[in-house]
Amino acid sequence: MGFDSRQSTPGFKRQMVVTCGEARSFKRASLWLERAVGLKVSPNTIERICLDVGEDLSTAAEHNWQGILNGEAVVPQVAVVGTDGGRIRTRIDDGQPGVRLQGKGWNETKNAIFVSANSETSTDDPEPDPPACFLDRNHVAKLTETAKAKENPDRDSPLPDAPQAPKTKEKRPKKPHKPKRIHRTVISSMKNSADFGIQMKREAERRKFDQASRRAFVGDGLACNWKIHEEHFSDYVAILDFVHAVSYLFSASLVCFGRGDEAWQHYSRWMTLAWQGKVGEVIDELLEHQRRLGEAPAECDEDDPREQLRKIIGYLRNNQVRMKYDEYRRAGLPTTSAWMESAVKEINYRTKGTEMFWNNPAGAEAILQIRSAALSDDDRLVRFLTRRVGSARLRREKSTPSVAA
Repeated sequence: MGFDSRQSTPGFKRQMVVTCGEARSFKRASLWLERAVGLKVSPNTIERICLDVGEDLSTAAEHNWQGILNGEAVVPQVAVVGTDGGRIRTRIDDGQPGVRLQGKGWNETKNAIFVSANSETSTDDPEPDPPACFLDRNHVAKLTETAKAKENPDRDSPLPDAPQAPKTKEKRPKKPHKPKRIHRTVISSMKNSADFGIQMKREAERRKFDQASRRAFVGDGLACNWKIHEEHFSDYVAILDFVHAVSYLFSASLVCFGRGDEAWQHYSRWMTLAWQGKVGEVIDELLEHQRRLGEAPAECDEDDPREQLRKIIGYLRNNQVRMKYDEYRRAGLPTTSAWMESAVKEINYRTKGTEMFWNNPAGAEAILQIRSAALSDDDRLVRFLTRRVGSARLRREKSTPSVAA
């Protein structure tokens, strides 16, 4: 059955947008609709509709989802806010076909999660010994390499065209001090940190996070994350993702001792001290090694061990107040940003791929709005589309496709 692109019912628009939020591309969404619904819709038509919906989603969020998510928030036992940056490839939006990059084409996205959770508190540290994964050499080396890749956009690689099968993991009983996720909402945007911080605060207030008795803000060491914490979430417990701390401690062991058993032994001890909330002892030892190696000269190359050690010590010092992991476990708070990392991967599944470029900023912002709404547990995307006011006729503005494939 053919589809007349000059009009579509609101219900079919809803099908198109929801499909687009889950498919890997507009082309895949077009194929799914043809096979599942029996209507042939061009990728460009889906893209035009999604661009309109993305703009309307932004407006709905600015108005706290009035008329869509009214009066539904429940004060959580544990409120967890996480934030992390991502990267997508964008092109110059000049109305011309093809791909023309500005610089290398990478642009940063801002992402945040808001998780209502349950957990138990305790007077003693319920897990004084670190998990075995942080004592696995290969695992730690991969964590460190991944952390370095995130800090360097040139080393980012698009996701494969097809998702890889998830690895099977042995199920272990959930430890009562570890927060159990009850409800998650997600936001994502191309906005700058200042504007995104306002968006985060608005979502947290709508979810009644400010009324929770236990609140946590989790992030990596980027200064912009903690600026948002300082301005909008200062009464939340600030937690540095332990995995990022691990990557810096592993790098420190290599700088001080090279590759070998001695380096691994020092890393294992430093990591255990940090896990137990004793990072101050680690910093003192690293300062001793810094005195042995000497101070980094002003014009020192970034690969110089002295410069690397200087940066590592600075990172640990700057984040020391956010590394009280024994206290966090006693309070039933998270110690890693695993929930946030997982959400970023889910966002990337739709926004990153081989030869995928988004018009900057409109096309990129629209797909981030749709994808983050689709990933939220409150089903806000479908509910918004169901209540969305608009004509059944499709607008016919001249538009350039958001993706070059």
